[in-house]
Amino acid sequence: MTSDDPRSRAARKDDHLRLAPGSRPVGAHSEFDDVAFVHHALAGIDTDAVDLSVTVDEMAWSAPFYINGMTGGTARTAAINRELAIAARETGLPMGTGSASIALDEPATADGFRVVRVENPDGIVFANLGIGRTGDDVKRAVDLLEADAMQIHVNPVQEIAMPEGARDLSSWRTSLEQMVAASPVPVIVKEVGFGLSRETLVLLRDLGVRIADVSGRGGTDFLRIENDRHPSGGLSFMTGFGQSAPAALLDAPAGFPALLASGGVRNPLDAVKALALGARAVGVAGVFLDAAVAGGAESLIALIERWLGQTRSMLALLGAASPAALSRTDVLLRGALGEFCSLRGVDAAAYASRSLTTEEDDR
Repeated sequence: MTSDDPRSRAARKDDHLRLAPGSRPVGAHSEFDDVAFVHHALAGIDTDAVDLSVTVDEMAWSAPFYINGMTGGTARTAAINRELAIAARETGLPMGTGSASIALDEPATADGFRVVRVENPDGIVFANLGIGRTGDDVKRAVDLLEADAMQIHVNPVQEIAMPEGARDLSSWRTSLEQMVAASPVPVIVKEVGFGLSRETLVLLRDLGVRIADVSGRGGTDFLRIENDRHPSGGLSFMTGFGQSAPAALLDAPAGFPALLASGGVRNPLDAVKALALGARAVGVAGVFLDAAVAGGAESLIALIERWLGQTRSMLALLGAASPAALSRTDVLLRGALGEFCSLRGVDAAAYASRSLTTEEDDR
């Protein structure tokens, strides 16, 4: 957890917002591109038969998407949170905020987070704090937003790269255990763009965490953002560090209660691929943020509605009546992702013929 004064944190939040678009790879190969569905021409179903709703732990969501935690704490980010909240209200998507630490330490900034609940009084809202806060802080953040869930973000790579970041990460496991135990609502532990490994997910499960967002690399790159903020360029030689969301999903231990996926989701096809690899739902930040900044809530609402329609069409094409049914689709894992599977002991070939296994089980 970064320890600096609220004024510095406010400036940093605006820096992050300013630098985020330039940190995302444009036109670069993504490990989502290493995932391909096997096309079965007679597998399709009626689009009207597709139900996009999902259950995440005990929360019922109308669709397998959520607006991931991004920002808050300054006048500019408060205005953006308002647009995001309106879009969440009108589309029914859950929404998270950025870290509310600044609001807990500097109450004058709290309205930049509270606006989310003001604009979306009945929706599903996630509070957000970084690891290293107290159990009391968790309760205060939940109260601030009347939150339905608590995102706790784990960002060791960002902290090490951040000029004013934490240098002692040794207490994080104990801190996380205390924060999880204190939360009055379900906890979602998330990375910030470098992936959660199998070993980390096992540890989270042992600590009682029931929901994890694997948040892989490929989207907003906080290593690059902090390098751009660093006078000497920081750790620019570490570009590409971490695992992608598809890799993290494939690496996950069997039976983890609820996996979410975010990080580098560019379009509905990426999202459907993540669902097919085991995600219960998919978080989107950069693409949705760009739409909200460019055209406000109206633009974002139109984009989300288009995504929902396109997702429904793709599920019908793949013969999946629900997001969960995508676990029975056949997918090919190629390139760097296929190599990752080989090195980590993941049976990539089994994913290529899952529909046959399902048919045999049905018989």
